[in-house]
Amino acid sequence: MQTILLLEDGNIFEGEGFGAAGTVTGEVVFHTGMTGYQEILTDPSYKGQMVTMTYPHIGNTGVNPDDNESAKPHAGALIVREYNRVPSNHRSSGTLDGYMKTHGVMGLHQIDTRELTRHIREKGSMMGILSSEGMPVPELKKRLDAHPKIIGLDLVKEVTSPAETIWKAAADQAWYYEKFGPPTRKRSVAAYDFGIKRNILRLLTGMGMEVTVFPASAPAEAVIGRNFDGVFLSNGPGDPEAVVYAAEAVKKLATWKPVFGICLGHQILGLAFGAHTYKLKFGHHGSNHPVKNPSGDVEITSQNHNFAVEAGSAEKAGFEITHLNLNDGTVEGMRHRDLPAFSVQYHPEASPGPHDSLYLFREFIKMMDMGNR
Repeated sequence: MQTILLLEDGNIFEGEGFGAAGTVTGEVVFHTGMTGYQEILTDPSYKGQMVTMTYPHIGNTGVNPDDNESAKPHAGALIVREYNRVPSNHRSSGTLDGYMKTHGVMGLHQIDTRELTRHIREKGSMMGILSSEGMPVPELKKRLDAHPKIIGLDLVKEVTSPAETIWKAAADQAWYYEKFGPPTRKRSVAAYDFGIKRNILRLLTGMGMEVTVFPASAPAEAVIGRNFDGVFLSNGPGDPEAVVYAAEAVKKLATWKPVFGICLGHQILGLAFGAHTYKLKFGHHGSNHPVKNPSGDVEITSQNHNFAVEAGSAEKAGFEITHLNLNDGTVEGMRHRDLPAFSVQYHPEASPGPHDSLYLFREFIKMMDMGNR
């Protein structure tokens, strides 16, 4: 399929399509990881975005049912230099092309992804429209201009759980116990689903926590007073300032039990106490971002976010900045000075990805144990 990508600034990239046919609109971002395309596609945080992979060959290892981060893909499209049509991996149960066709996800390859990435780095992330339907450029431009931008958009409501559920641990979690040791006792956690990844749930349950997942819109009153040891705030897509209802709930929850937030959960924790967020020029998407932690050590982290917490406003809101991104100095972690609440902007649970940051889950356990003595 001859397929065209039109960016909002008028730039055009033409190549071949794979996956599903059609037309899709979203924010175009780039990801610097060499692996993990299946996890990226199924990460709810990529809702509303088209992901450009900087690694040139994608599809080499096929797809399999174990690497999904949610029940279906959420990224709008996948843009790559060259799609590999013949996967080779003992875990593969199908091709990336077939998987994307089944789930209606478009793909574009045979374009210069280095040029596209440089353009985004220079001009910033921007909206784009991808089409294999032969529409003229003026019609594509008209559709693109009519599509809402990411700023001010609440995408959480499109990916969150519809109702309260208890997460059932998978049968293959033995390696978590081997890594951390068997849990000394069960702890009960209320997890707010802003677009929660399955590997977060695997880690929480693998470290001995019983997890009840709540929709993003659940009021604090649905949780407070029940037998929970702590509250977890998940990752998710879109503009954090649009998820006002979540910030209102989190402010009450943080005065009740220990709170741990990741990614969007980190941003919502800041907003709950009066901090501000802002949109980054082209975001952080990759698995090799250096972050300095409180001990002075450098963690290599996996990241996926377009917004960040503004440092000065976070400090005024009662937070101590604990983690900093060594590439651009942005806030990567914070801890409330008076309440048992902390968060990180990056993804300590990410897989595939570095495992430098798994200690944060142990910190959450310690905080819950201290808060419930």
